[in-house]
Parts: sequence; structure tokens; C-alpha cells
Amino acid sequence: MKVYWIKAQAPLRVLALIKHLGIEAETFEMDLMGGGLKTPDYAALNPNLKAPTLVDGDLVLWEASAIMAHLCVKAGSDMWPAHNPAEQVEVLRWLSWTDTHWSPAVAPFYFEHIVKTTFGFAQPDLASLPARVPELRRYAEVLDVHLKGRDWLACDRLTIADFQAASMAAYWRQSEMPFEDFPNIVRWLDGLARLPAWADPWPIKPISGTARPR
Repeated sequence: MKVYWIKAQAPLRVLALIKHLGIEAETFEMDLMGGGLKTPDYAALNPNLKAPTLVDGDLVLWEASAIMAHLCVKAGSDMWPAHNPAEQVEVLRWLSWTDTHWSPAVAPFYFEHIVKTTFGFAQPDLASLPARVPELRRYAEVLDVHLKGRDWLACDRLTIADFQAASMAAYWRQSEMPFEDFPNIVRWLDGLARLPAWADPWPIKPISGTARPR
């Protein structure tokens, strides 16, 4: 099994899950700034030219939520409830909510503070962020109310829905996301941070992204 990644939110949740479930996989860190995601070989795997991408035998998967579900099936983990349709619906609700509402609300903070700093392609435009606060607070209120009295988003246990949603805010302090008024979100994020795989998801010795995808 091979996983192609960059240091970003979607690969974070996939790599954390691989570590959490103890799955053996080759990990290839792609050179984003050097055009590693735009090579013909990589485009043949992922026509979106994004990461992560998983190759498992003849199966090629992109999109982190699908990759996570596949990993859980391989490992026999109920973090994706493969044999419980009702629980699948509940997990899917939060996966969809994250992609549709939560991700667009928190992404500007993550992009300005973390992405631009990590890859160094532009100076952070922090002056643009105050206008984004109302939208973030709108959906933070939804999440905070849901998490009251709960440790996890769905099914009363850790699922891939938690990894999906939390990855969008894993660096909330560094990104200056205004969560001070949302104690249940902070408690949930801090709880995830105590999971070793979540606290340190990145491969120790990533294989160079100059390797040819195949």
C-alpha cells in the first residue's frame, strides 16, 4: 500500500488514521512547490492533482474520506461502520457537514496562518480574517452545541468523522480561530490531541516525492 501526501489537512487525517490503526504503508511526501502533484505520472493516479492518493494493489483512491473508509475496512475498524447502515448515515452526515460548512468556515484561518507559512509562497493576509469570523462562529455554534455532553461526533465513539472535522481545526490556536467561546469544541480538539497518532501524524522518514508514482 502506498500513500502520496503533502503537509496539509486532508493528508493529516489519512496519515493519522494509518498510525492509529497500525497499518503498514509506504508514504511518499510530494514536493508541492516543485510541481510534484502536476507530473504526468501523478496525474494518472489523481486527475485532481491533489493529495492524498492511496494505491492498494490495483485500487487507486483519492479523497480523504473514501481513503479513510477503505483503511478501516482493511483493518476491521468500526471507525467506519461498514456493517451498520444506520451508523454509516450518522458518520456521513458529519463528513458532509465538514466538507460543506465547517471546512469553508475554518479554511481561511488555516490557509493564512499555516499553509502560507509552511510552503512560503506568500505573506499571510491577516487583515482579511476578521470578515471571516461571523461565518466561523455560525458553524462553531452548531458544533459546540452538538458536542455538549459528547466526547465524539458520531456513534458515541471515535470515528473517521472526528478525524475529518478536527483536521480542519487541528491548528486552531496557531491559526487564531476564535474558539474561546466554544468550550466543547476546545475540549474535543484537546481530547483528540492526546491520541499519539493524532498528535504526531507525519511519517518519521518520508520517502522522497521525487520517486516515480506507480
